[in-house]
Amino acid sequence: MHVQQILKSKSDDGVVTVAPGTSLAKAAEILSSRRIGAVVVSADGKRVAGILSERDIVRELGRRGPACMADSVDTVMTATISTCKRDDKADAVLQKMTDGRFRHMPVVEGDQMVGLISIGDVVKARLMELAMEKDALEGMIKGF
Repeated sequence: MHVQQILKSKSDDGVVTVAPGTSLAKAAEILSSRRIGAVVVSADGKRVAGILSERDIVRELGRRGPACMADSVDTVMTATISTCKRDDKADAVLQKMTDGRFRHMPVVEGDQMVGLISIGDVVKARLMELAMEKDALEGMIKGF
């Protein structure tokens, strides 16, 4: 399975972004209201400057306390981003996420972001793929 198939299976292919300079408090509000685990930091909604996850916010809260919520996302975001392309294999992306210990990966073509996938999206797609393989094998064994 390829990343493109995962993007197509998602109910919403839009990526939630925040502009550099947005406060951590505002980003946390967006994460909470949208029930998502990360936002992409982008000045134009197309180029990735970084990713801010709920883990990043909690880590900073634990380190500095609630005063950090007035800081901008730029100070806490992960700026070195691993990306993938639409034609990348899901297994390779899953391995990259596991090795890097992160849960969200922008899908980029050229220098433009075209989507965002989570480790949950990749696992769900892989489980569906395994279920189809199982059904096919059972069908062959039973002679269907």
